[in-house]
Amino acid sequence: MKTVFTIFSVLVFTVISAVNGCPPSDRAALLAFKAALHERYLGIFNSWTGTDCCHNWYGVSCDPQSHRVADINLRGESEDPIFERAHRTGFMTGFISPKICKLTRLSSLTIADWKGITGEIPKCITSLPFLRILDLIGNKLSGEIPADIGRLKRLTVLNVADNQLSGRIPSSLTSLSNLMHLDLRNNKISGPIPSKAGDLSMLSRALLSGNMISGPIPVSICRIYRLADLDLSMNKMSGVIPPCLGKMAVLATLNLDCNMLMGTIPTTLLTSAIGNLNLSRNALEGNIPDVFGLTSYFTVIDLSHNKLRGPIPRSLSAASYIGHLDLSYNHLCGRIPAGAPFDHLEASSFMYNDCLCGKPLRAC
Repeated sequence: MKTVFTIFSVLVFTVISAVNGCPPSDRAALLAFKAALHERYLGIFNSWTGTDCCHNWYGVSCDPQSHRVADINLRGESEDPIFERAHRTGFMTGFISPKICKLTRLSSLTIADWKGITGEIPKCITSLPFLRILDLIGNKLSGEIPADIGRLKRLTVLNVADNQLSGRIPSSLTSLSNLMHLDLRNNKISGPIPSKAGDLSMLSRALLSGNMISGPIPVSICRIYRLADLDLSMNKMSGVIPPCLGKMAVLATLNLDCNMLMGTIPTTLLTSAIGNLNLSRNALEGNIPDVFGLTSYFTVIDLSHNKLRGPIPRSLSAASYIGHLDLSYNHLCGRIPAGAPFDHLEASSFMYNDCLCGKPLRAC
């Protein structure tokens, strides 16, 4: 009788485990994903054993109802005890296997900061209908962003910065109506920003610096009501700066430095809510608009390395705060105004202009 009870207990446990554990198909997909990667310093895959990938598999989380794999979170830079004991960051080689696309309930995929993962972003990634977060920052991924990335209608975060991606920004990306964070920094992406970028109505951060993006700044960007941080620096952008950027409701940081922008500085940029403004190393010309006042609050305003002429605006003295000001390497002329903010700035903020004088430069 005791033997029968034991056998029955084992059978019940097996059935419960099968019901509550991850499906064999998800486990097989994870093991195929693991087989394409090589990590020999930290042993993060040592826990990927047993039949239940929902239980104590490092970086794997499952949906509590369906027991399908919902999240993969593998970061090469972490405060996890594994990293603290090893006294090092992670390093992983190999590639991202297309078998990852077998995890059809995947909501979040983070494979970040491993430095040595190569290959392309699997094109089948766009077939994951529940994917909300795709974070592949800090690897050596090459190839292009999948052309049909716009199929991921639930995507809120797309971060592929610090890789070696090339090609253009797919036009379908503008269909990601739920996208809030876009980070394409430090790749080899070229071509223009899609003209319908303004359709990304939920976007709050757009970080595209350090690429080879060319063409004008699309005026449609000004329609993105929630956009607070726009970084297009270190590209090949040309044309004029759209004045409507200064009319955006919550835009606080605008970095357009190191491009080929020309024309004058829109007055709207200096009377807006933008507090961090970098327009340096372009071909901007004309006078600096004399429109500063009590509502002007800049932590940074960098207009250096342009073709600006005329005097330094006297209204700058009326600004409520200017933390860092750089007007060097232009063609400015005349007396540097006295008082704040000029009394705390160094000579380097005014060097290499045509004929500026007064403190902190030579006397007039």
